[in-house]
Amino acid sequence: MKISTKGRYALRLMLDLATYNTGEPVSIKDISKRQQISEKYLEQIISVLNKAGFVRSVRGAQGGYFLSRAPKDYTVGMILRLTEGDLAPVSCVGMTDVECDRIDSCVTNRIWKQLNDAISNVVDNITLDDLLSWQSELTDQYVI
Repeated sequence: MKISTKGRYALRLMLDLATYNTGEPVSIKDISKRQQISEKYLEQIISVLNKAGFVRSVRGAQGGYFLSRAPKDYTVGMILRLTEGDLAPVSCVGMTDVECDRIDSCVTNRIWKQLNDAISNVVDNITLDDLLSWQSELTDQYVI
């Protein structure tokens, strides 16, 4: 499993919305500048997030986007699964298990299940709120 730019950028976009959550809508243009991601690509991603109800939009000249919920209510797993689909390393252990004739005699299936569980355990237990905290730790570091 490899996370595509769509998934990585969706996570950065959601983190940007959480970071700049001042009560005013955040424009795609501003996110694009800060994250150095094409506006057109961000528009495609925000459309997916909007349809899923992860963000809400405000139209007009001063329009933009807000998170629909608090940062603590979004996990990395939610965002990645929305944009990437199943995060399983192989199809026989994913959310939509593919029938496999060898499942009863496949010793490697145990590896794939453990790997899938480990991935899920990480991404489903880290929230946007956690990322905000980590980001704050990075910006609080300074050298004299």
